[in-house]
Amino acid sequence: MAIERVRTPHVAEPAPGLWSNCLRCGNQVYIAGLVAVDADFNVLAVGDPGEQSRIIFRNIRHYLEAAGGSLADIVRMRVYLSNLERDRPAFLEARREFFTGDFPCSTLVEVAALVSPEMLVEVDADAIIGAGAA
Repeated sequence: MAIERVRTPHVAEPAPGLWSNCLRCGNQVYIAGLVAVDADFNVLAVGDPGEQSRIIFRNIRHYLEAAGGSLADIVRMRVYLSNLERDRPAFLEARREFFTGDFPCSTLVEVAALVSPEMLVEVDADAIIGAGAA
């Protein structure tokens, strides 16, 4: 089984040689920590953790669809918030818009800082293509 880089025209990619946003090995997909940025890596939805979360979940969905799956195939997510008390309610509200039924196993932690102070949310995910509910 070979590791395959998954790309989608819907999500900005890092410069070559730095990291991969999404890799697939067999039916397993690994999505790097994504943040709400545009193609020039400018932070989007500054000051709005809910909208940053929605942007991230849409981008995760784009990667999974490019890999042949869906959000229902996610088995594990790790969520990093720069201010847990302030941003958790908006993040959870956004998450409910994208997931139903049995949510993925998740870790939610507060971190001292993300790459930019304007970034409030970062999410990475692991999925097993075809494992989710139809």
